[in-house]
Amino acid sequence: MDEVEVVVAHSERATLRVGDVFLKVDADQARIDVEVEAMSLAPVATPRVLWRKPPVLAISALPGTTLGRLGGPSTGSSAAWAAAGAAIRKLHDAPLPSWPGRAGRSIAALVAELDDECERLVTNGLLPADLVTRNRRVAEAALRPWTPAFTHGDLQIAHVFVDGDEVTGVVDWSEAGQGDALYDLATFTLGHEERLDDVLSGYGTDVDLDVIHAWWSLRSLLAVRWLTEHGFDPFAPGCEVDVLRSRM
Repeated sequence: MDEVEVVVAHSERATLRVGDVFLKVDADQARIDVEVEAMSLAPVATPRVLWRKPPVLAISALPGTTLGRLGGPSTGSSAAWAAAGAAIRKLHDAPLPSWPGRAGRSIAALVAELDDECERLVTNGLLPADLVTRNRRVAEAALRPWTPAFTHGDLQIAHVFVDGDEVTGVVDWSEAGQGDALYDLATFTLGHEERLDDVLSGYGTDVDLDVIHAWWSLRSLLAVRWLTEHGFDPFAPGCEVDVLRSRM
């Protein structure tokens, strides 16, 4: 009998693996709706939906391995990272979905969320004020008009699978929708700055590096408290707090 592996679990949702099947349990059916619809529209390989019985979605496993994880060593060849960049570009060039995604929050909403989060980080003593202030300043470059693209919205390297130098698929589409393409690129290279050139060589167009750096700071500032409160460790080597320190 296959063992049950807990891939990720917190108070909002959980993902389990049983053999070649992933079971996603989410009380928010809107997220599952987005995931299923986004996978049907995305021009890149995605898991196959096996069945759905709320609050559970069953999907097939993808072949290959991920390129690593935040806080761990980056794996894969330069060609594999470039192939991931090309796949991301293919997604961004696809026809837009009809809904906004995580990467599509308005500037006003981001400013309000960022200011509130920065205040809490300092008031609660989670991070020193100078670290928060510096990264809040860096984050300003992301707060600008952008052309909507089909974005994944949570494009961590753990969500992209490769076999050799080929991308075999992308998982976890619940945050997908219209958004800022550079948010995806920044999320994918968060904590792995040394791989950015490889990704951009595959992506195939010039991007504003200041905006990429800004999204690294912005995403990390917004994540630290949530991660801490949900049993994760943003202070681990190579994770969000180290990303913030790298901007100093």
